Amino acid sequence: VQLVESGGGLVQAGNSLTLSCTNSERTLTGYAVGWFRQAPGKDRAIVAATSWADERIYYADSVKGRFTISRDDDKTTVFLQMTSLTREETAGYYCEARPWAGAGTVESEYDYWGQGTQVTGSS
Repeated sequence: VQLVESGGGLVQAGNSLTLSCTNSERTLTGYAVGWFRQAPGKDRAIVAATSWADERIYYADSVKGRFTISRDDDKTTVFLQMTSLTREETAGYYCEARPWAGAGTVESEYDYWGQGTQVTGSS
């Protein structure tokens, strides 16, 4: 499994951005996927997660109603749609995966992770 995140960049506060997570070696069929973020000087924290069959979805309280995690029909990509971004959400965003698992909320529940994509909010 080789996870690759993309879609990060500089975004003005209040605007939207969509991140993508793909597995360069095969699809993400059967994989639970979590999106985490790590701001400078802080620990990596869960943002959103979806179970392997997408029947369970988790959102951190701080992003509920603004972020959406979804999987494309071909099961090749998991997206994180982010709206109303704030400067405080500037961080590296990472996707993590584990086969046949639930919507885990801690890193220890995942087996694979990517290199991350940087999101920088500006005023």
